[in-house]
Amino acid sequence: MDFSDLSDEDLWLQMQDDLYDGMKEEVAAQTREALGRGFSPQEVLGLGLVAGMDIVGVDFRDGVLFVPEVLMAANAMKAGMEILRPLLVETGAARIGTMVIGTVKGDIHDIGKNLVAMMMEGAGFEVINLGINNDADKFLEAIKQHQPDIIGMSALLTTTMPYMKVVIDALGEEGLRDTVYVMVGGAPVTETFAKAVGADAYGRDAAVAVELAKAFMNKRRAA
Repeated sequence: MDFSDLSDEDLWLQMQDDLYDGMKEEVAAQTREALGRGFSPQEVLGLGLVAGMDIVGVDFRDGVLFVPEVLMAANAMKAGMEILRPLLVETGAARIGTMVIGTVKGDIHDIGKNLVAMMMEGAGFEVINLGINNDADKFLEAIKQHQPDIIGMSALLTTTMPYMKVVIDALGEEGLRDTVYVMVGGAPVTETFAKAVGADAYGRDAAVAVELAKAFMNKRRAA
């Protein structure tokens, strides 16, 4: 795979196209090509991967793409991220924020949550993914350790949804509630439920969750 004959501008467009189509090897090769041309890891992330995922997010929100295609795109982004991550750490590149995300206790569903995590990472967040079946202590521990800006909780069962309130109440008891922006999501979760349990935001889907998170970080920075 040789992309050396493409102009810089065409390289970014090709990377965005291939990411959109879920072509992992191509995206990894383009990431290496861009770094080889002297672009910083931050530029490759922003102009290539994040720009590509932005298009995916819009088309997902508008019903042009569906979960399987978005997962393929997110996996292609991951191939580029694997090359960039160590370099971004070295350069101390500014992330736009930090997020802890997990599925709540009693629930072992993680496709939607992983999709949100990958798209958040694609938008420039550092994401700590706790996986499935997390009790309140797991969330509290992660918040104390990583001091995130945002915490995301997911549930796919109506029986596990109420546990979100247990976590939010625990945050209050530990004096941590005001330090984090709490986002909830998952198939049975609604805007009304999110308000009732005291969450700050409800992410209807991964694309909306990313938009809400970015809006919150912009507001926080402006303040």
